[in-house]
Parts: sequence; C-alpha cells; structure tokens
Amino acid sequence: MNTITTGKTYGLIGVAGYIAPRHIHAMKETGGNLCAALDKFDSVGILDRYFPEASFFLEPERFDRYLYKRQRLGNPLDFIAVCSPNYLHDAHIRMALRNGSNAICEKPLVLNPWNVDALEQLEKDTGQKIYNVLQLRMHPAIVALKNKIDQASPDKIYDIDLTYITSRGKWYQESWKGAVEKSGGIATNIGIHFFDMLQWIFGEAEQSRVHLHHTDRAAGFLQLEKARVRWFLSLNIDDIPQPAREKGLQTYRSIKIEKKEVEFSGGFTDLHTQTYQHILNGQGFGLDDARPSIDIVHKIRNSQLTGITGDFHPFLKRQ
Repeated sequence: MNTITTGKTYGLIGVAGYIAPRHIHAMKETGGNLCAALDKFDSVGILDRYFPEASFFLEPERFDRYLYKRQRLGNPLDFIAVCSPNYLHDAHIRMALRNGSNAICEKPLVLNPWNVDALEQLEKDTGQKIYNVLQLRMHPAIVALKNKIDQASPDKIYDIDLTYITSRGKWYQESWKGAVEKSGGIATNIGIHFFDMLQWIFGEAEQSRVHLHHTDRAAGFLQLEKARVRWFLSLNIDDIPQPAREKGLQTYRSIKIEKKEVEFSGGFTDLHTQTYQHILNGQGFGLDDARPSIDIVHKIRNSQLTGITGDFHPFLKRQ
C-alpha cells in the first residue's frame, strides 16, 4: 500500500506486546505520526525503526498527564491505539476518550456486553469514537465468501466446522492470558475473531451449546441465522492433526463449509494497514460491530456444559 499523508497523530498503549508492531506499521503506512507510547516493559526498540522521536512512558499516570496537557492546549492526539491485555481495554479506551482522542482497540474490545453499553454512553458524552480491529472482515477471501453467501438463497442453512489450534507453551497459563478474569478464557482470547467473522457472514447467533471447556481447549455448537457451526479451539499441540504435525506445524486453522475447505491462510500481511485506512476513510468498525461476538463469547464463558452430546465437533471423538 502506498503511503498516504494524513497528518494524524497517535498514541499507543501496549507498545511492547505481540500485536503492537502491526499497529505501528499501519500508522506509518497511512502517513500518521506516533507521538507517544506506554508500556510497563521497556523492550520497545521497534520504535527506532518507525518513530524514534515518540515519547515513551512506563507509568500510565505520566502518560495520562501527557494526554491531558495536549488536550488542555487544544491539541489532543487524534487516535490512541489500545494493544494492552484484554482486561485493561475498557480502562484504556476510557483514558483515550477522556483526553479528547478516538480509540482504536484490538480484540476483544471488552470482556462483557454491559461494558459495551457503558462505552456507548461515553462516546455520546465525549463526542469521540471507538473502533475495533476486526481485520478478518478485510481479508479478500472472507469478503468474497460473504458476497457469495449474500447472493445465495436466503433460506439456505450451511453446515460449518471451525477448527483453530494454536499451540502454546507452559508460559501461557502463567501469564494474564491463562487467567479467565483477565483474558476471558480461550473462546474470547483466540476465538473471538472467528466468531465475529462467522456471525458477520451468516447472521446473528440464535443458540449456543458448550460441549467442552477447559483452560487449554473448548468446543461447542453455535446456531446462526444461516449456519450450524460446530467449533473446536485448542492451545494443545497434541490436538494438531498428525499430517500437519509431521510437517512441523504448530498452528492448524480450518473452516469447512458443507465439508469444503475455505482457504484463507494467506493475505494477512496488510490487514491492519487496511483497517487503519478504513477508519481514516470514515468506515471503521464501531461498537455495534463489536457487540455480537462479545455476546457470543460471554455466553460461552458462562454456559453450563452439556457434555459431548448432540451435534458436536468431530475432534471431540478423540477426547
């Protein structure tokens, strides 16, 4: 993507994290300027590559003061990107809006549906906007699939198997990601972008059953307006099919519609940059877009297990 000069100013919360480089690259590619960043860890040498002049803060109180001073002088940052741990998203979005900035937040936007309601009121109170990064909606193969489903018979109900296995070491459960109250659990932390994509294409969730829910794997059934979805999520390398393991793969991603594989393994390189450009064009994904998948994973997290009965994912036969 060619650089487009926008002159937009940015802040970034969570600059030392895994996903932050994609945001920094997107800011650069769309002609923006990262003015300030916050993280309690100081391994942030990536700033030298893109924005060496950016102010850096280790304490949120000092970062908040920086934002307040800019707002008081009539020069608030245009956007603050939130790449912090899931349970801090709500607080950091609020920090952005209180200081006169719009927020661009990674998934999940928040952990609970009522948090979305409160943020909706904050948008009204401040006049600022909150955008969620839902980059799968920008993927060419996913967009093509949605167009195909939209043009098909409205009465057609599709059978879908969603499988996502991304192996993680022992560190995962010791980090904030392993704490349900901080990450939202496996369905929220690694599954929410797939649930968002599926409901975006196949309509609202009408029914949800959970067959299995452990710290490292979960599975269930989701009835959407136009689809019956059997889903399986795992952090355990033992769940990766043997042919994939023999190739040395540590991640397995599969979506089968009517037993036919949907290929979307590539095309992820510039999705964050496209997301930023989408926002700059006035077409970003807001609270109403984020809400359905937050509802889905919240229900999964709080559901009573049914056991392995009814229409369940084929991988559960191996459990």
